[in-house]
Amino acid sequence: MAKVSIIGAGSWGTALSLALNKNGHDVTIWSIIEDEVKMLSEKREHEFKLPGVKIPQEIEITSDLEYSLKDRDLVVLAVPSPYTRSTAHQMTPYVADGQLIVNVAKGVEEKTLMTLSEIIEEEIPQANVAVLSGPSHAEEVGRGMPTTLVAGAKNKKTAEYIQNVFMSQVLRVYTSPDILGIELGGALKNVIALAAGTADGLGYGDNLKAALITRGITEISRLGIAMGAHAETFYGLTGIGDLIVTCASVHSRNRKAGYLIGKGYTMKEAMDEVKMIVEGVYSAKAAIGLAEKYEVELPIIEQVNKVLFENKNARDAVEELMLRDKKIEVSGLPW
Repeated sequence: MAKVSIIGAGSWGTALSLALNKNGHDVTIWSIIEDEVKMLSEKREHEFKLPGVKIPQEIEITSDLEYSLKDRDLVVLAVPSPYTRSTAHQMTPYVADGQLIVNVAKGVEEKTLMTLSEIIEEEIPQANVAVLSGPSHAEEVGRGMPTTLVAGAKNKKTAEYIQNVFMSQVLRVYTSPDILGIELGGALKNVIALAAGTADGLGYGDNLKAALITRGITEISRLGIAMGAHAETFYGLTGIGDLIVTCASVHSRNRKAGYLIGKGYTMKEAMDEVKMIVEGVYSAKAAIGLAEKYEVELPIIEQVNKVLFENKNARDAVEELMLRDKKIEVSGLPW
């Protein structure tokens, strides 16, 4: 049995706490929001983000950050990506040398172009930082539905430890050394999902969605490889797997936001309607910054940015993608 703390009581943090509890671990959930702590403690349910999913009494709920981090075998950092840096900064005084922190959020910081694990390492240099990602909606994990994830770490022993802690008959966990590839896949698929949702909102069909998914993973892998990640990662669970589920699922907040934009909502109106953090909006500008830095072409992500931040008409964005210069699909193949 491991002593585990979940830092962040949103839908994903809550769902993972349930999975860990079922595996027999000693689990604590931390939230900075006192009303949320009260609700979870009294109702034993996240009424807004994971309604109908009960939290067992043995899972402890607290707002005491120092208590949450002291003597824990594993800390799961599950706050939305825009709050990763500030939360990690608050955690720093209480994290022991070598303490394992597993980031499960997805995003890239717009101002610095840093991945979330890089942010955590900068703010908490004494920590052993790893990641856990994959095609995994909290609504399904919280209800014990079969799901697969990938644990990424700098050394095999750490990855296998995370695998052992989380693995169960309904949660299958693979291991990987490619932390960068895992995080880029998780962050940038949200931007492509905004495009896929927008296409749905515009009334386009499955053909375009398939094209956006396929060409989207090409863009993500093109950038990732330029940054030093491994191509194989983007064609696995944390690449194409996560991209498919986020572009297609009714649970996807990024797809939903895109759908609303396709229906004529502004970016802000869509985010307000979703009522949860739409990670793709925050990662979209960062993706363009990375593309410029590494001199990589990302036409779909570029059009998403223009629709989000330059008020470009979504139909015009689709037309511009369709009428780009003629290309060969896969370069280097012999005729």
